Amino acid sequence: MSTRVEIWTDINCPFCYLGKARFEEALAGFAHRDDVEVVHRSFELDPTLPAGSTRPVIPAIAQKYGITVDQAAANERGIGAQAAAIGLPYQTSGRDSGNSFDMHRLLHYALDQGKQEAMLDALYAGNFAEPEPVFGDTERLVALAVRAGLDENSVRTVLADPDAYADAVRRDEAEAAALGATGVPFFVFDGKYAVSGAQPAETFTRALNTAWNDRPTLQPIAEGDTCGPDGCAVPTTESAAADLR
Repeated sequence: MSTRVEIWTDINCPFCYLGKARFEEALAGFAHRDDVEVVHRSFELDPTLPAGSTRPVIPAIAQKYGITVDQAAANERGIGAQAAAIGLPYQTSGRDSGNSFDMHRLLHYALDQGKQEAMLDALYAGNFAEPEPVFGDTERLVALAVRAGLDENSVRTVLADPDAYADAVRRDEAEAAALGATGVPFFVFDGKYAVSGAQPAETFTRALNTAWNDRPTLQPIAEGDTCGPDGCAVPTTESAAADLR
């Protein structure tokens, strides 16, 4: 029986970018990593932003937290240093932010195509590691999706239909609210254990071990003759006689 890890994230969130890398470090060293299913879920940090709108990150941070622009810039440099420490490129200035609903719709489409992980990595790279903006630019989104291995025409069809995968995004967000998640990244292991934030890899290792060791195991009540890939068991005289009674 496998372990299931669900991860709620938003492309706007730098700690989601860091948290994914730290979780993957833990997963790579986990003895049962081939039996771990990872599913990425949708969470919008600011769903009130108009579709297609963009804004520079640093002034937006300063306004949101009531700090100066210089302080906000210093915060971004601090996150950049954390990213560099685990080998992640990070643009500490010039980034934008915006409505991420279409990105989440594409991630659900990518899940159907078996390419969700690649799509998420492409979006993170586009937003945090590359100078070109990713918000409010359909052509940029299409290019990132194609980079992730998705069909260009199908991606354009999804983006052109505002209802495509919209319900899947909203279900994820409703589930996050039901679980009490107020921020991301938010990791849930087998529906029982939660880890919030871009924790160190060691924390994710403990969570993986806890979830794995707490998996339900079957307790046999009775055992009898069975059939398997190699054939059926030959009934003993006693069991055959019991079948006739």
